[in-house]
Amino acid sequence: MKQLEKTRVLVANKDVLVHGLGKQVIVNGHDLALFLLEDGRVHAIENRCPHKGGPLADGIVSGEHVFCPLHDWKISTATGEAEGADEGCVRVFEVELEEKDIYILLNKEC
Repeated sequence: MKQLEKTRVLVANKDVLVHGLGKQVIVNGHDLALFLLEDGRVHAIENRCPHKGGPLADGIVSGEHVFCPLHDWKISTATGEAEGADEGCVRVFEVELEEKDIYILLNKEC
């Protein structure tokens, strides 16, 4: 099986992120939501709730979860899965930190 090559894209400096608040970034046409967790990790997910497309970067953050600002769906920023009685998921993007620079790894386009 062929392993996919990844493209590493610098998306932000960690200093622009605030605990408990999301940050929208557009990366190669992908609308992403970045989240700085209390332990210093950064998660990146698709910035679109699987329910009605609400902007997750504008949601309320609690631990590793974000609550959609439209209908309060609880989405894991680690797995992208909706939790509780809700069903669906969003794409999760791999993040690398180098000093304070935040990189997203994208599958290389053919």
